[in-house]
Amino acid sequence: MDFLDLDLNLTEEDIALRKSTHKFAREVMRPIAKQLDEMSPREVIAPGSPFWDFMRKSYELGYHKLLIPEPYGMGLSSLQQTIVLEELAWGSVGLTVALTVACFPAFMSSMNPLPELVDNIITPFCDCTDASVIGCWGITEPDHGSDTLMTHHPLFHDPNIKGQCRAGMEGDEWVINGQKASWVSAGTIATHCSLFCTLDNSMGLAGGGIAIVPLDLPGVSKGEPLNKIGQRDLNQGEIFFDNVRIPKAYMLVGTDLYEAMLELTLSTTTSLMGMLGTGIARAAFEESLEYAKERVQGGKPLIDHPNVKMKLFRMFQQVEVSRQISRAAFIYNRSAETPAEEYSIAAKLQGTQSAFDVCCEAVMLFGGNGLTKEYLIEKLFRDAKAMLIEDGSNESLAIAGGHKVIQNYPRVAG
Repeated sequence: MDFLDLDLNLTEEDIALRKSTHKFAREVMRPIAKQLDEMSPREVIAPGSPFWDFMRKSYELGYHKLLIPEPYGMGLSSLQQTIVLEELAWGSVGLTVALTVACFPAFMSSMNPLPELVDNIITPFCDCTDASVIGCWGITEPDHGSDTLMTHHPLFHDPNIKGQCRAGMEGDEWVINGQKASWVSAGTIATHCSLFCTLDNSMGLAGGGIAIVPLDLPGVSKGEPLNKIGQRDLNQGEIFFDNVRIPKAYMLVGTDLYEAMLELTLSTTTSLMGMLGTGIARAAFEESLEYAKERVQGGKPLIDHPNVKMKLFRMFQQVEVSRQISRAAFIYNRSAETPAEEYSIAAKLQGTQSAFDVCCEAVMLFGGNGLTKEYLIEKLFRDAKAMLIEDGSNESLAIAGGHKVIQNYPRVAG
């Protein structure tokens, strides 16, 4: 279903990109996501699973390097990236998350592309067309979830709050010990990890570093894939590190820049989640609109009932508002010298809450049919619920965002 985009500056290239991505989402992602949703977590990642068909087709089209900057990536503008992200999430938010985290080691390495990183991390990933190179983002831990994302908040600097995955220097190598939680997206299938770990316990969670860790190194092991109610097409699982050694150059960021680099990263990823929420919300709205045209209740189609018209308009409104703030925050924070993460947090909360609210309303509009697996709405509802917790729970992010607003508002351009 095509729709009016309020951005009057969209080019023919932008519109063609949206249509081609939507075709991929409709013809490839939707059918595969449905199959995976009904499989066990182990079956999802088994050889021969439709999951690997999706990953290979995505890599062939270059979607895996969507966020990678030039000269290594797809060469898309920030606006074009948001267009692609929304369409992919319309197809399946779980598969989209798997695809976006796949680039994390190369994405982080591209910020300081040393020759060793270009040769061993960036180029192999960007040149890959068969999904044999997959990244993940290791940040949450068994005792630390959303608190790992609360940059500049007092809790982030509390020395009594210590990370569980730690790294220390021994000669010319970093040695890593500890674990990352079950929520590492693509954790049990990844070949490389963008690892956010603790270097200095005395600084609390702010005393971190960012390392690239090949996951075939001695001392790395993985847990079982997580069994969840939502986003079942997204593999997630624990990663364990037992005296894992990496070269000095693979520690990209030390404690001096960790908090700033984390905030810069979150300014992208948090608004990105708002775009993905927009995609789910739009999917639920469109399913509801089509259903209301066909379903007859009270002697006439649902679409002819005034309260249904009101519900559909509110759903439409939430989709449009989410797109505008998420797109604006993403584009700004991909371009600005100084990130404004509070806007990205607002985008994440708006986008994901809208997704859940629209899906809730859709289930009610579908009635009993909305509870059955025969209709897409049931899956969208479960997937949307996960987004309220994913990449930082909305409650915790609101606390972090409130602190940032108090400290920074009003920001002045220029």
